[in-house]
Amino acid sequence: MRLWRVAALAPVLAALVACGLAGPRTSTPPDPADGVRGGFDGVIRFGATVSDTGRYAQEGRDVRRGYDVWLDWVNGEHGGIRVGDRRLRAEIVYYDDESDPGQAAALTERLIVHDGAGFLLGPFSSGLNAAAGAIAERHRTLLVTGNGASDALFDRGSRYFFSVMTVASRYAESVLDVLATRGAETLVVAYQDADFPIDAGEGAAEHARRLGMRVLAVETYPRTLAGVAGIVAKFRDLDPDVLFVGGHFVDGLRFTRAAEEQGFEPEAMILTVAPSNPAFADELGDAAELVIGPTQWEASMRRPGDGAGAPGASFGTGADYAERYSARYGEAPTYHAAGATAAALALQLAIEAAGSTGTDAVRAALLDLDAETFYGPIDFDRRGRNWGKPMGAVQVQDGGLELVTPGAAATAELVYPRSRAGAER
Repeated sequence: MRLWRVAALAPVLAALVACGLAGPRTSTPPDPADGVRGGFDGVIRFGATVSDTGRYAQEGRDVRRGYDVWLDWVNGEHGGIRVGDRRLRAEIVYYDDESDPGQAAALTERLIVHDGAGFLLGPFSSGLNAAAGAIAERHRTLLVTGNGASDALFDRGSRYFFSVMTVASRYAESVLDVLATRGAETLVVAYQDADFPIDAGEGAAEHARRLGMRVLAVETYPRTLAGVAGIVAKFRDLDPDVLFVGGHFVDGLRFTRAAEEQGFEPEAMILTVAPSNPAFADELGDAAELVIGPTQWEASMRRPGDGAGAPGASFGTGADYAERYSARYGEAPTYHAAGATAAALALQLAIEAAGSTGTDAVRAALLDLDAETFYGPIDFDRRGRNWGKPMGAVQVQDGGLELVTPGAAATAELVYPRSRAGAER
């Protein structure tokens, strides 16, 4: 178990922790005097487990960065979280969950019981959010995530779990709609045996059937599978128009490499998670060309929002947010980072609307929230789903990412079929 840091503490302590020189710390509830000394009227402590290590380390880094962008903004430009006539400084206690559900659960318990976190921000992946959410539910502590999309998360009767993401079963809808109009007739599907990939993969197959496409094969694989050559060989022999893979970043790398090695060339390749991260094309080079990825958010997708009436609460446009993020980290934000920022923003807006830090009041405010933000609409239904937010899709074109759906926000036309495009280039 690794303690990452308490964000917004003294730079010296942060440096000691980063260097491994600070020993184990006994956490205590937030001291209101800390906020007063900083020019605020008190402190609100949030808690989050993030995946600094393990299979989700890439995505976990983006999640933590997204939370930190919000933290700097809310304590700086926004002047703290406004609760009635008080301005409260936000702080976040982070732990590394090591990409492990058991660790996520244990550390969530620690955040609530030992660290005094009044509110929780979710980790990356539906599995880790399910683990953390179960603990939050037991303690009646609100958890808002920007990186948990499995439909199963909302089938448990939870009262304290909210996600700003579009649910996984709808990930492929917009891009399959376009491909069907462009002549795609057959599909193969592979997905990892985990909540989010299952929902994304089954959702893709069901939507393809609704569009009149034929689903030639559906394959599942365990999380521990080191190679996907067997699945790719089977798919190659079926010669489908479209490949859809429900997985995470590493899965996208494996399927793309295996397809190149085995000469599997579907006319469209759709992979969840991986293509929307610039690291995908950077690592794979030409093999990534024309691969498509569903995306929760891109900088060009949204309109500026009014933050549910709170001036400046939405970070402006998606482009404004991307500029802010890039200035801090030297690279464009992924939708995982943007979702993390949006989750923290939603919780902040609910606290401010409630005029209280009481759980029941803030929960009611989350259910009433109707905000247009840099991330898009945030309007939760009674199950905690952000049901009205549409999905988009990106495609790797000439080594860069282009938004290809929805059409109104697209930066380029979706290239299909790949074989004809390759012949023309």
